[in-house]
Amino acid sequence: MEEDEWTGEFNPMADPEERKHLLSVLDSFRSYRRLAHYNTTHLRRRAFYSLPSAHWTLLSQPPFSVLDSLSHLDDLIDSNAELAEAIFCAGFQAFVAPGLDSEQVASIVPDKYAHGPFQIFSAVMDHLGAKGTANDSEKARSCVNQFYREWSAEGSAEREKCFVPVLSTLVSEYSSRRAKDKELQKKDIKVLVPGAGLGRLIFDICKAGYSVEGNEISYHEIMASSLALNHMSKTGQFRIAPFALNCSNHLSRTDQFRTYKIPDVHPASELSEGDNGNMSMSTGDFIVLYSKPEYKHAFNAIATVFFIDTAPNVIRYIEAVQNCLKPGGIWINLGPLLWHHTSRIQDPHEEDADDRKNAYKSEDIGIADPGSVEITDEEVVALVQHFGFNIEKHEPGAVETGYITNPRSMLQSTYRASFWVARKE
Repeated sequence: MEEDEWTGEFNPMADPEERKHLLSVLDSFRSYRRLAHYNTTHLRRRAFYSLPSAHWTLLSQPPFSVLDSLSHLDDLIDSNAELAEAIFCAGFQAFVAPGLDSEQVASIVPDKYAHGPFQIFSAVMDHLGAKGTANDSEKARSCVNQFYREWSAEGSAEREKCFVPVLSTLVSEYSSRRAKDKELQKKDIKVLVPGAGLGRLIFDICKAGYSVEGNEISYHEIMASSLALNHMSKTGQFRIAPFALNCSNHLSRTDQFRTYKIPDVHPASELSEGDNGNMSMSTGDFIVLYSKPEYKHAFNAIATVFFIDTAPNVIRYIEAVQNCLKPGGIWINLGPLLWHHTSRIQDPHEEDADDRKNAYKSEDIGIADPGSVEITDEEVVALVQHFGFNIEKHEPGAVETGYITNPRSMLQSTYRASFWVARKE
């Protein structure tokens, strides 16, 4: 993957609304350090000193040493922030820097800030009026934690639960096709992974020898996966504490402050060795992009992991899959149904209904379509069948897994995910 693949023909900086959103995402990573210190340790110190003096004095001493723990937490925030700021720099270089020239940057950045990329990029961000939203800041925090699941050795327990069924199905599919066509190579099997996240599943599929294309709409995930796949220089480059900022349900401070090295593998080195497949990434709305005629019958397999419940209207996802999957191709799905969109009802006073219909006819707005619906696993499978797929395997509740779950926490959240394989007629 090359850096310019992330920009494509669409320039988000040229569209006012898209530019505002992109800058908000960049600022959310840039501001990780400041906001985490304020919200996690500053506010807790203030609350701690609001206790009766005899109480906070007691808790300041061993074996409690609460103030020492908050100081340690500050150090861990700084460690997490190194990753967040690396994502910011990679994202800035991919999306903002191409539109700048050296003279323009020199006019913006004071000499005292011209000694490091982060300071230079940050000064440009201030000049552009970048301001992150609270929602984007929360997504940045979650994105840093997601590296535990996708790019740490310890996160392999969750990955194996979710990725192994996909990879095993691809192995079986290739073996079946190979028996009929002895010339078939793994690279001939083209796999699409919508909702690619931080890119680990597409990396694993590529390492297994298949040609794979990931798709992602979230700028947070796009920037973070670009860092992981394109810009990491070695294994263990960063150390993160994904569970430290949540101060509840810990058995010990050791559990709370446990750190993990990422990445557990160096993607560039891994992909330069062995008989790997081809890997690419597309950005944009899955519905809009893969419903286009140029993607008709483009893939032999589609793998959706913890993805289909991001659809307000899952029928749109099914139609996009139907368009871009070859006849005889397979759709592999694994995940729960934690529907991400609550019921969305259009305000009848906002605009005339006929105007809305005409607007939607002229432009497919994909996941932003009005309305939403939440259905059951049985109903999802029935819909898939309705649109011309044969269900070859359906194992509801068969895969028990967490999602960025701290195995040492007193609170454990477990999904009983559904796993199914459907073949397009």
